[in-house]
Amino acid sequence: MTINIRAVGMDLTPALRQYIEEKFTSLEKFAEKIMQIDVHVGLETTHHNKGEVYTCSVSVDVPGTLLKVERTAEDMYKAIDKVKDHLRETLAQRKEREQER
Repeated sequence: MTINIRAVGMDLTPALRQYIEEKFTSLEKFAEKIMQIDVHVGLETTHHNKGEVYTCSVSVDVPGTLLKVERTAEDMYKAIDKVKDHLRETLAQRKEREQER
């Protein structure tokens, strides 16, 4: 599995890179055949009245399907967690359906 990370409008720190890799590597439990994960993180805009808005967009390439999820939050780590949680649920449901067949 390959994880490609791209930061837009912000610096990709080693701590943030490690956090992203740890979170999305854990998805292998729910789908063994994940080919590639593309992660785009960034600062949506800098002129919001209520502070900064971070976005995390992820594309997961599973054989036969391309899953895309995007979430925003006031904290980058919360946005990443929201995306990971949604992908975990989606992959778990997909795995259940495959096992039923």
